[in-house]
Amino acid sequence: MNNDIKKADWSPESWRKLPISQLPDYPDNDDLEKAYRELRKYPPLVTSWEIDSLKKKLASASRGEMFLLQGGDCAETFEHCNDGHIVKLLKVLLQMSFIMIHEMNIGVVRVGRIAGQYAKPRSNSHERIGDLEYPIYRGDIVNAFDVDAKLRVPSPQRLVEAYHKSGLTLNFIRALTENGGFADLHHPEYWELDFMRKNKYYEEYANLVNSITNAVRFMEGILPTELVSVRQVEMFTSHEALNLYYDSAQTRQSPHKTGWYNMSTHMPWIGNRTRDPKEAHVEYFRGINNPIGVKVGPPYDVDEIADLVKVLNPSNEEGKITLITRFGSSKVEEGLPALIDKIEGRGLKVLWSADPMHGNTFATDEGIKTRAFDDILSEIKKSFAIHKDAGTILGGVHLEMTGEDVTECVGGANGLKANGLSSNYQSYCDPRLNYEQSLELAFLISREWKQHARK
Repeated sequence: MNNDIKKADWSPESWRKLPISQLPDYPDNDDLEKAYRELRKYPPLVTSWEIDSLKKKLASASRGEMFLLQGGDCAETFEHCNDGHIVKLLKVLLQMSFIMIHEMNIGVVRVGRIAGQYAKPRSNSHERIGDLEYPIYRGDIVNAFDVDAKLRVPSPQRLVEAYHKSGLTLNFIRALTENGGFADLHHPEYWELDFMRKNKYYEEYANLVNSITNAVRFMEGILPTELVSVRQVEMFTSHEALNLYYDSAQTRQSPHKTGWYNMSTHMPWIGNRTRDPKEAHVEYFRGINNPIGVKVGPPYDVDEIADLVKVLNPSNEEGKITLITRFGSSKVEEGLPALIDKIEGRGLKVLWSADPMHGNTFATDEGIKTRAFDDILSEIKKSFAIHKDAGTILGGVHLEMTGEDVTECVGGANGLKANGLSSNYQSYCDPRLNYEQSLELAFLISREWKQHARK
């Protein structure tokens, strides 16, 4: 394993020497540096052992032995750092994973877009609201969503607040999944949210839960109690490492390991807008031991992506790089095969994951940003088929989703129409699958996997 990054020219701050995209225009650099120094003093949020454990699981997923389920809010908000919101997201992630485990008969790696997903890349620095122009909302780690000129000014203190909110979220996640019996399969009633009963897959879902419960009881009947672990599950975290002041401040060396780890999250990813190899984000990412996600979608050059993978993973370590493709249903058949050919042709080891959300975004006639469930499913189906034809493995999906009963994506079993989007549209940024649509998609992803899995 490449745990010893021996690059004399790299440090957690070497990115500062290079041009950087998507950095907010902070009005006071002294305040920014003060917040950065404060973050450096705080204890890490995750451990190097957890990070290395995730990397091994992602390596298994790249071989088709496990499947990566990565999902959560488009952008977390400080307001949603509360028990209700966190519990609902965990419920839907866990339910989706158990559906997949049952249907696929392999393990699922659960990675939430949570406990740090507070920053969002933006195409413009400002937006016009009414007769006035305001700095664009870049996520709660930078500024406020409120239409207020003062609150839209980037504030370094929000970096510190993001750390504290992430820590609170992580503590609650660990309490639920490790000690609280939240994932106890003896109690299928824990896995209910009322509006699931409306879905046409509810009966199939109920039968699945019953099957899992019976299997647990069977295993307990034939194995010693200490060998049957059904009360806790592993949950890893991820976020786009967009604000490098936040992520580099939490980049540390482990006392008992070599190399550097971003200890603010288990799996940071580099976005489609920040993967220029001559800029700061790639410089930062090339020096950390974490498994790294790389978003890939138009516009891009296949040679540049292959070169980027080599820069980020010079030892070609399994589980290190997850390529998260985001083409859109109408473009995936054109773009994905050439990318697979280039990566495989160079012998580069990656985990292939599909992001069927970002390439399928559109606006309704009323100007509401949304995504169609059928387009999302179509890109997933096409991606499975393309990988099968290429002899490669689609080993994961990356979804923007929530456990709330929102109305942000059209379609699904209950056929949400465009005129129903305004009834409970909550997202500050991009539209998310709701709880019901997420569970439905878990069933359908599992069926596609069974159809295209290599025998």
